[in-house]
Amino acid sequence: MTIATSTRLADGRELIYFDDGAHAKSHTALDTRPLDARSEENTGELRYDALTGDWVAVAAHRQTRTYLPPADQCPLCPTTGANLSEIPDSAYDVAVFENRFPSLGPAVGTIPQNPAWGTIGRAFGRCEVVAFTPEHTGSFAGLSQERARTVIDAWAHRTEALSALPGVKQVFPFENRGQDIGVTLHHPHGQIYAYSYVPPRSEVMAAAACMFYDAHNGQATLLGDIVRKESESGERMIAQGEHFSAYVPFAAHMPLEIHLTPHRHVPDFAALNDAERDELAVMYLDVLRRLDNLYDTPTPYIAAWHQAPLDPVLRPAGRFHLELTSPRRAADKLKFLAGSEAAMGAFINDTTPEQVAALLRSTPGTLTPKADLL
Repeated sequence: MTIATSTRLADGRELIYFDDGAHAKSHTALDTRPLDARSEENTGELRYDALTGDWVAVAAHRQTRTYLPPADQCPLCPTTGANLSEIPDSAYDVAVFENRFPSLGPAVGTIPQNPAWGTIGRAFGRCEVVAFTPEHTGSFAGLSQERARTVIDAWAHRTEALSALPGVKQVFPFENRGQDIGVTLHHPHGQIYAYSYVPPRSEVMAAAACMFYDAHNGQATLLGDIVRKESESGERMIAQGEHFSAYVPFAAHMPLEIHLTPHRHVPDFAALNDAERDELAVMYLDVLRRLDNLYDTPTPYIAAWHQAPLDPVLRPAGRFHLELTSPRRAADKLKFLAGSEAAMGAFINDTTPEQVAALLRSTPGTLTPKADLL
């Protein structure tokens, strides 16, 4: 059982340590940095785009955030005498803390209703950083099964806590891996955003899910139907367990795209039972290692954990799942989102899902040491 210990950083931000169940630690170190107390008045803006119906966060303060610091100044490594980091303890397993340079928050609340051109609201919400390991080098794929399970428990803990905050409409855990994706810290880590609105892609997915759900009188879900059909076809299936299936989707948008979906209808991490969390740790590591073993160097990716929106109308039809995507279309080539994709949202895939699935099935899901992705 994962053990959580909450404390506060020097400026008042929350920090939570998550210890592997068999290795509980005492976390008593204090953050001694001379930081000014954080104020909720520093929350950024949300501006309404009347042309698309989207909310855009304006967070100019993020221009000063930490960018690719040297290893001995990493803010996610345990604190030492020479490096007073964001994590004051000298040892930890997994740590989650409020982002010092958040896109959303730290104030929470309800955004303007019935917006129109010119509507400005506060960028309510919460942004958290998840440090997967105290080790500065490596990746999630290099974690032990026990540590991966601890991270999953941390995601579940934070999903439940953030979902209860006033005004939060969606909780989104994710990881950007690799400098080609745009990471600003090399240390293995992810993030969690708690939005005060339902983001555009979630709205599209929720609308499709609700249409299917209503058409089947609430007796079937869209994603459940897709998993069943992918399983029956088998062409794009990569791995299947008792509780999860991993597959390349029929209409994959990106050169490398893998979906990992539970067999049971659950809305989010918090709803997974122990058996499901155990298997998810195994299967997620397997998928990431297959991805990395495709080429001689680690593959950049975005791991997007889609959870059902908290809106009571949208939530019943939404099913938790992972969408793992990479722009890597060959060992030495990346796909860039240009005119058709970036401007029109009309994707053109340079690979076929069936070929990618066959390649991933033939690639081992075991850890293969290689140079770190910089």
